[in-house]
This record gives sequence, C-alpha cells and structure tokens, in this order.
Amino acid sequence: MTRSPARLVVLVSGSGTNLQALLDACADPSYGAAVVAVGADRGEIEGLARAERAGIATFVHRVKEFESREAWDAALADTVASYEPDVVVLAGFMKLVGATFLERFAGRTVNTHPALSPSFPGMHGPADALAYGVKVTGCTLFVVDAGVDTGPIVAQTAVPVEDDDTTETLHERIKVAERQMLVEAVGRMAREGFTIDDRRVRFGS
Repeated sequence: MTRSPARLVVLVSGSGTNLQALLDACADPSYGAAVVAVGADRGEIEGLARAERAGIATFVHRVKEFESREAWDAALADTVASYEPDVVVLAGFMKLVGATFLERFAGRTVNTHPALSPSFPGMHGPADALAYGVKVTGCTLFVVDAGVDTGPIVAQTAVPVEDDDTTETLHERIKVAERQMLVEAVGRMAREGFTIDDRRVRFGS
C-alpha cells in the first residue's frame, strides 16, 4: 500500500463497536488510514448509523434481495471495489464472503475471531473455550480465505479465563481486547504495509 491514508471499507452486521474503534483511531491523522465506506447485509443497524453520523458513505446488500448467494457476493464485491479499498475489514460481519469476493480482495480482507486460532473456530468461540476448560483464550485477526476462521494470522491477543467466568463475561473481555488488537494491527498494515509468505504475515513492505 502506497496511499496515505490507506483506504478502509468496513463491513458490519450489528452495533458496530469495532467500527467505532476504527473511526476513533482514524480521527488521528498519524494513524494512517481512513474509513471511506461502511457496508452491511441488513439495514437499520447501529453500525450504519455510526457511519452516517461520521459522514461516511454506506450501502446495504441483503442476501434475500438477490437471486442467489453468488449474485449477492458478486454485487458486494462490485460495490466494495467502487471505493478502491486498500484493506477490507469484516467487523462483526455475519455473512461468509464467497469466491468472487475473495478473488477481488485476496490478501487484503481481514476479520476477527473471538478465540486463539486455530482453536475453537466458528460462531461459539468463547463458549467452546469455556466448555473445554482452557485457562487462556483470546482473539485473532486473520486474513480471510475460503475456510472458516482459517486464514493467515495477522495478530493475536491472549485473554485469561477466570474461575467465575460465564460465556457472557468472558466474551465481553475478549471484545475489549479484540478492539484494541484490531486498531493496532490495521494501523500497522496501513502505515507499514504487510506481506504474506506461506502462512506468515509480516508487517513492512
């Protein structure tokens, strides 16, 4: 990436707390990135409202409005591409992007997972970690590939599991760590660039 600030397109499905963390970081010119558009798979959510309050372009592509999942994926890719992103951030985006999207944005789409990958993939990372009895879990930022939470790892943060944790209390602490990790890592990607060699992600051009 040679543009400064780097252009971010963020995709959301809910309240947009990770998006807000990025918006707050981008308010500092030294961060090196700017959110240029926010997209969602459903309307009337707080994530879109956050973007609109910040004066950022928004768009919505609902799967049910397309004749197939593949058509939705292609339309999503086209709309994201129109904003010329350097990095696409899936911030609580609850849809799996497909082959067309990944071909367009291979190696520059990132997502977070509330566990230390490759442990506990899927929708229930905190609950699965708690049920397994691990003493440490955490969160992972990874480059999206065709698998489920399987892409090359950009950053990870460990979160201790307390004896009295519930799924809810553990997940809340993971979310706090996740926001900090996301902001720090995306900022470094924007300012320093990054390379992927085999499965190893390194900051710097």
